[in-house]
Amino acid sequence: MTSAPNHSTTHAPGQLKAVCLDVDDTLLDTQRASRQGLRELVGTDRAWPVWERTTDHYYARFVNDELDFEAMCVERTKAFFAAFGEQIDDTEAARRESVRMAAMQSAWGLFDDARPCLDWLRDSGVRLAVITNAPSTYQRKKIAAVGLADVFDAVVISGEVGVAKPDPRIFRTACDALGLRPDEVAHVGDRLDTDARGAARAGLHGVWLDRSRSERGTVGDVPVITSLHELPELLVGDLPAIPAMPELIG
Repeated sequence: MTSAPNHSTTHAPGQLKAVCLDVDDTLLDTQRASRQGLRELVGTDRAWPVWERTTDHYYARFVNDELDFEAMCVERTKAFFAAFGEQIDDTEAARRESVRMAAMQSAWGLFDDARPCLDWLRDSGVRLAVITNAPSTYQRKKIAAVGLADVFDAVVISGEVGVAKPDPRIFRTACDALGLRPDEVAHVGDRLDTDARGAARAGLHGVWLDRSRSERGTVGDVPVITSLHELPELLVGDLPAIPAMPELIG
């Protein structure tokens, strides 16, 4: 677990005291980095829809413990090239994946709204955590690479705790690590079902970060934001002791 200094709060019982966040495509612009990796691999990202569908399929198998991370990467790469009629073996798939991975990692970076939002939350006395579905070493490397290694009070990774979002247990593990009740914690992520609704089912305040702007307002009982710049405004109503910062809102 990565620790950060504790900050005192003046919140009454039942008020939000912590915010958990997903990593990929929430804080970190993973799609942009992945597209860069694909361009390095095949010279273009025009095949992105095929790569994305293939990744969704094989990453789900990883999350469900059907494949380890390395095997997932190899099988995904073989399946991607097979979709275009090229059959490659495990060795060649691993070689190509290493090329893609190096290019992707060199392109890792935060969304422009991530650091201002995290700074506002931290400066306001809100505790911070990460909840992410990923292998441990890989995800911790990613968090460190974008300068967030010392930001969070808790880092909860599916590869370490043995359960993955949207399983309620991973959200409750984060709450336990923070020493808070679920109703005192919000979770923000880019996946409606995996993040927002999964958190809500676990008793947290789920928030969907819909960067594609496909929805606005709420989806059922889940509030929707289109940028992390909107998160302070959403939370201020539940955290009246925290001052609004207009330059980060809207």
